Amino acid sequence: MRNKKTLIKIIAIVLVCSALSFFAGYFVSVGTLVSWKNVMARPLTSWFKQQHAVFFDEDEVDIKNIEAFNRVKDVLRTRYYKPVDVNALFVGAIKGLAEGVEDPYTVYYDPDEMKRFMEESSGNYEGIGVLVSMDENYLLTVAEVFPESPAKEAGIQKGDKIVRVDQEDVTDIKDPDLIVKKIKGAPGTIVTITVFREEVRDYIDFDVTRQTINVSYISSKVLDDQIGYIRIKQFDNDISQDFQNHLNSLLAQEIKGLVIDLRDNPGGDYREVVKICDMLLPNGLIVYVEDRYGNRREEFSDSNHIDIPMSVLINGYSASASEIMSAALKDYGKGILVGTKTFGKGLVQQIDLRFTNGGGLKYTIARYFTPSGKHIHDVGVEPDIEVVLDEEFKSTSIDDIPHDKDNQLQVAISEIKKRYANP
Repeated sequence: MRNKKTLIKIIAIVLVCSALSFFAGYFVSVGTLVSWKNVMARPLTSWFKQQHAVFFDEDEVDIKNIEAFNRVKDVLRTRYYKPVDVNALFVGAIKGLAEGVEDPYTVYYDPDEMKRFMEESSGNYEGIGVLVSMDENYLLTVAEVFPESPAKEAGIQKGDKIVRVDQEDVTDIKDPDLIVKKIKGAPGTIVTITVFREEVRDYIDFDVTRQTINVSYISSKVLDDQIGYIRIKQFDNDISQDFQNHLNSLLAQEIKGLVIDLRDNPGGDYREVVKICDMLLPNGLIVYVEDRYGNRREEFSDSNHIDIPMSVLINGYSASASEIMSAALKDYGKGILVGTKTFGKGLVQQIDLRFTNGGGLKYTIARYFTPSGKHIHDVGVEPDIEVVLDEEFKSTSIDDIPHDKDNQLQVAISEIKKRYANP
């Protein structure tokens, strides 16, 4: 009997010690992870709920910043004037992580934003009919107003800075795709666009009725003296085949030279511009990208190419893919660049879709370089011949400028004539 009592005591002592060890280990581990202040500040009933933790190495993050994060969360959760959705707060914090690199092209999309972002782009969409680009101050700027579009009818002009969409201030949003998603919507619905127009130094509101917009991003014609002209407004996901068709049509008409107009073209599909460059360049390097570890991915053209004099029109809103093309043609001496310096976007983005919540991260993974090894981000591509567009057409869409009054186009034509007259 005595042995049985002794055994029971031993078992009881072991159980008590185990329980004490468990609770001590629990509080020590929790206190180590989230600090004792936060542990003691929580209600007793919350101590034993399942917890989630975000981990950082101690040499990466100052502990005071973690304490500040937790305090902001607790104050908002318990003392804000109305109940808050802590999950929504955390989504904001995730977005803040992406914003912390201070790169406007690195953005976290929540599940709804990601779904809209991944909608397949095509020549048809529901919107107001403008092509936009970020300016040097990251204000969304109208680069093109499509003919017979709702924006055109409302009076929106090239150069207008879009500052509000349905009274929401969008000047702090540096990702143009997020603003564009706010502008697009169901046909027949009205969106209020507030722009700042520099020429009048004032804000103007436009109530624009969204419509299905049928867009052609490429056009061509034969100008006087058998000079071909191709304008590319944007490099969408099938533009290379369209370019091939337009080019073949012009060549069949026995053109003597070619003007490629990339003015106000904000860029687009990297693969498409490489395919177009392959048609224009001799065998050699077109462009290469390089990541943080020095890994390179190179794109080459084959030996098949057209061999006629070319000029390329560029300006401050020619960006990204437009700069890849213009820089490559310049490096090979295949085209005379006419106009003004390009925007200067030489970064490559990638989208990470491996998020269990359906969200995604668009982030800059590499820089791209011209065939001669120049990196043009924040620098731009300089024209061979600088020509500033006449002031009277500053707010006019390129398509609406009469060819005989387009001083940049006239210089480009003149350079082609010099080259085929004196090969």
